[in-house]
Amino acid sequence: MSGKGAPQLSVENGGDLRVAVVAAQWHAQVMDGLVDGARRALRELGIDEPTVLRVPGSWELPVAAKALADRGFDAVVALGVVIRGGTPHFDYVCQGVTQGLTQVSVETGVPIGFGVLTCDTEEQALDRAGLEGSNEDKGHEAVTAAVATVVTLRSVA
Repeated sequence: MSGKGAPQLSVENGGDLRVAVVAAQWHAQVMDGLVDGARRALRELGIDEPTVLRVPGSWELPVAAKALADRGFDAVVALGVVIRGGTPHFDYVCQGVTQGLTQVSVETGVPIGFGVLTCDTEEQALDRAGLEGSNEDKGHEAVTAAVATVVTLRSVA
């Protein structure tokens, strides 16, 4: 979900869900904002005791998300940030993480909230981290999208 044109999601009947958040540790200020936004969204949805795991970096998110999905969580929210540098490393990490999280979701049927920021600059990441003065709160959005997807899928089960 991206700022302009983002839907206003309304989620009901999600308080009984088991939701896990897996978050990278790189770029502590950005990550703290994303995790805080995710926790706030979960509280607003009536999910007071989520599982929160921290992994070294964004590259490790897919394997952790797979482990959580395999352990019966209804949704997993992946939070990370990759900031472009002067080498192609950015492209490889972003592509690998995105494909890995997509694969986990499709293979397991567990919605994965995608809260991985892929930014050109640290300023862009801070602006999306849900911090005071940020224009966006991607941690909150990732939780809301994942839980809304679970609730939607329940309606067709």
